[in-house]
Parts: sequence; structure tokens; C-alpha cells
Amino acid sequence: TEEEKEKKKKKKKGGGGGGGGEEVEEEEPDESMLDWWSKYFASIETMKEQLRQQEAAAAEAEEKEETEIGEGSKAQAKNKDKDKAKAPKDDKKKKQQPVPELPEKKNKQKIDELKVFNKELEAEFDNFEDWLHTFNLLRGKIGDNDDNATEEERIVGRFKGSMCVYKVPLPEDITKEAGYDPTFGMFQGIPSNDPINVLVRVYVVRATDLHPADINGKADPYIAIKLGKTDIKDKENYISKQLNPVFGKSFDIEATFPMESMLTVAVYDWDLVGTDDLIGETKIDLENRFYSKHRATCGVSQTYSIHGYNTWRDPMKPSQILSKLCKEGKVDGPHFGPGGKVKVANRVFTGPTEIEDENGQKKPTDEHLALAVLRHWEDIPRAGCRLVPEHVETRPLLNPDKPGIEQ
Repeated sequence: TEEEKEKKKKKKKGGGGGGGGEEVEEEEPDESMLDWWSKYFASIETMKEQLRQQEAAAAEAEEKEETEIGEGSKAQAKNKDKDKAKAPKDDKKKKQQPVPELPEKKNKQKIDELKVFNKELEAEFDNFEDWLHTFNLLRGKIGDNDDNATEEERIVGRFKGSMCVYKVPLPEDITKEAGYDPTFGMFQGIPSNDPINVLVRVYVVRATDLHPADINGKADPYIAIKLGKTDIKDKENYISKQLNPVFGKSFDIEATFPMESMLTVAVYDWDLVGTDDLIGETKIDLENRFYSKHRATCGVSQTYSIHGYNTWRDPMKPSQILSKLCKEGKVDGPHFGPGGKVKVANRVFTGPTEIEDENGQKKPTDEHLALAVLRHWEDIPRAGCRLVPEHVETRPLLNPDKPGIEQ
């Protein structure tokens, strides 16, 4: 179960995190005991709870169509079920409550969470094709044996771009905009296509329900990552006889767009004899993510914190991101005012104006305010759109030998 896994994690990490691993279980963990995994498991619980609520709502809608009497008895049963379902979760919340000496922490949310998408990030954000569209370039057919070649086999490259047909001269409301360059027409503010160096950090959390690769109905999975000339095979860290391995690994790769932009994350089955078999792989177009205005480079987390398990991980602070977005979108702002207010375009946002450092010293900061705007960036007129939150995505693993079947 999730909880056992979490305990195991804590045991492993306990050695360094303060005292022996065993003690970690009995004590109620304080802030210093929490790590990214606590955050992840709390988020998964929230996701399950949301799914449960959706199912309950759907079931209730069905019940309404039935007779009054039937409705009464079923609703009672349902409430019992709900209480049962809630009980273990409440239990867990108690475990994760910080030490009771800190009364002001009680009313805070127990653990900051991230968003767990049970699908690919692309599915949530229209493939990140807000202005860059990808078209496959196919090789022509030669002879009869090519008639049954799949489209996949005929791909020789990809064309990325955008086309726009418009009436000249352009309408005045566009040409009057600040920073308008007539040579670009409708394509204002698009990044140059010079090669750009990036650092790609891949976090592989875990795999679920892998297709068995061995006779014993299990697999010995390990991760392989490919991007451009970089080829990483994490063979020595394979996980023995497991179809639901928790990897918890991070990989750093340097790459250059546009030459190296298709990242492949694969799971292989380790074999003592012969070659290792591919279980499945997933391909991620990094370039689309990088250039998307949804800002899919590093997710925006719920809170801004400078220490602890929830440290801000983006190289840019919220205020820097906000200034950049305002400048690029030609939006007036941000204007930070007294009393915890910030004005962007014609909207005013409020938030806390102090931050605690590791020693509990309070310092004034605008970062919380800037983050409040980023989290509601889609409400900003014209330039606004939803920004990618801090998240974990779930991607299907596919195998070219078994097209269309998730592995």
C-alpha cells in the first residue's frame, strides 16, 4: 500500500534525516522529516479523493432517478462507505501532522501538494501547440511493398511552424500595440530560431502495472533515457522481480534545441543472459514545452518557500517570472503596493508579504504576491493563459512491436 511504501521511504531516508530509521515511524514527523515523497503521497491521496467524489456524484445522480424509498436506503449505505473510505485517510493526516508544540501550524495545510495528472501533460495543454504546430514529413511510397508500411516507418523528419493568413493592411488595434514590428505581421514576440543550450532534468518517480517480461510473470525493470547523442542506461540499478517499481531517480542532460529535442524515456527488462528487452517507452517533445506560453519548463508550485522540503526549484523567482511575462505580453505591471497588494493590468491580487528563513527570522518579500498572480495568470486579459503547475505526469509506455497497446 501507499502508506507502507512511504514508511519504507522514510526508513531509507531516516538515516540522514535525523536519528535511526526505526524512530521515524513512531514519532509524529516534524517539518524537517518531510521530503518530496511526503508531498507526492499526500497529492496522490488528494487525487484519489477527487476521483472518489466524482464517482460518488455520478452515483448520486443515478440514484435521483430511482424511487424515493430506494434512494433513502442507498444513501445511508453510501454514507457508511464514505465514512469507511475517509477513516484511513484521516488516520494518515494525523501521522503527518507536525509536532503539536507549534500551534500556528495547525491551521495551515498539513503538507503542500503538487498536481498529479493521470495523463500526459500534453493532453492537458493541447499538445503545447499554442503557436508551434508539428507536421510529420513522410517519405514517398516506392513500389508495392511500401503500400503496407505504417506511417510511423515513413517519417523522415518533422516540420515545426505556424501558418497564418491575414488581410493586409493589418487592423489598427494590432499595429498600434507597443513594440509592433511590421515585418513580423501577426507573429509578434516569437523567439528567434538560434540554437539554444538547455539543461534537461528528468525525474522518474515510478512505473505501474508493467507488462511482465519474464517467465515468472514478473520483470526486472530499469530506466533508459535518450536525447540526441546522450544515451543513459541505468542498468546497474534495476529493480528485481517487480511490476510496480518505485524508481525515484533524477537524470540531468545537456541538450541543444532544435537539434536535440525529442526525449525518450524507456523501461527495459534486465536479463542476465542475452539482450535486455524493451518493455515500453514514451517520447516527449521538449522543444514544444520550452517555447509554449503555458511555461512548461518548471512547474509553478503552490507556495513560495526558501528552505525545507518545499524549496522553490525554478531558477527564476516568482517576481522575475512575473516581470518577464508582463514585459513579453505587454501587460501593465506588476505594481507592488503597500498592504500586501499587487496590481497587474486591471486586476489587484493580495497575499502575505513576509517570509521566514531557516532560523525563523521574518523578512519582507514580494514573492508570495507575485506567485499569487502567476497562479491566476489565465485571468489576466489578452496575455493570460494557464501556467503549468508543479506536477507529476503519468505517461503510457508503448512498444513498437505491440502498437497501440499500453505496456
